[in-house]
Amino acid sequence: MIEVTDLQKTFRVHRKARGGPLSVFCREVVNVRAVDGVSFSVADGEMIGYCGPNGAGKSTTIKMLTGILQPSSGRMRVAGLDPAQDRKALAKRIGVVFGQRTQLWWDLPLVDSFELLRHIYRVHADAYRRRLDEFTELLDLGPFLRTPVRQLSLGQRMRGDLAAALLHEPPILYLDEPTIGLDVVAKARMREFLAHLNRARGVTVLLTTHDMADIERLCPRMLIIDHGRVIYDGATEAIKDRFGGERTVVVDLEEAAPPLSVPGAWVVKVDGPRQWLRFRRAETTAAQVVAAVAASSRLVDLAIEEPDIEEIVRQIYEGRPDPT
Repeated sequence: MIEVTDLQKTFRVHRKARGGPLSVFCREVVNVRAVDGVSFSVADGEMIGYCGPNGAGKSTTIKMLTGILQPSSGRMRVAGLDPAQDRKALAKRIGVVFGQRTQLWWDLPLVDSFELLRHIYRVHADAYRRRLDEFTELLDLGPFLRTPVRQLSLGQRMRGDLAAALLHEPPILYLDEPTIGLDVVAKARMREFLAHLNRARGVTVLLTTHDMADIERLCPRMLIIDHGRVIYDGATEAIKDRFGGERTVVVDLEEAAPPLSVPGAWVVKVDGPRQWLRFRRAETTAAQVVAAVAASSRLVDLAIEEPDIEEIVRQIYEGRPDPT
């Protein structure tokens, strides 16, 4: 559904010139490469997480894939179309939700925005009514369909934006930070709907987000981009095995004690009788750590914590070397 080969995007940016007493009055033009040779493909029905720090090039990539921006070089095909050349035709094949933008009309009731979009995309009335009924039930839109968009909460507006992006039944959905600013309940509802959409309808989803929980719960595959380049493309679970070289054993002792001394592990936190011992999976095992603790202290309970994907991704951003 999506093919990207050596995609690049360079912006010309004006900034204050350096040096000289009059530099405050001068500007120089510099080229900033926001996307630098990105290549990937997305199969029909895949749900992929596309993550990276601020300024990594995520949103720029999405805007090129929708035809909003023209690439500086490289090749793109989306649903068999070139977004740069076939933007109007492509608009009928894609749905887009930008978390910090809205395609709804601010002063109109939500349902009126839907009606306008129905006419823009030339959706047949019967198909529109069927889809609106389905989205109203799945996203619980009923209580605020007649409410002006400006009076909706952020969570309500995001649900409205998601429904609006899908009224014309596109086979591809781009989501750019769709859960930003949402509370726990609103995020859970959004995730449930997206999982249903992908599972029941086979919609291809490309999700960009800073919330690693979104990707971990929704996307079997993830791409990590940094400084305009893809630095990881693979299974979401596999990234833990590849980069998550450390695990943690949490032990509850019978009584509080100084940090334990255990071969092959080190204490990272102590809270009363509870201690967190971290170890490298390549050097020792959880069984060995637990056995050493039990041999020296009275053990009440224990748990093993797998590496947190958000922490792993943060370490990758910071340049921690790949342990493999």
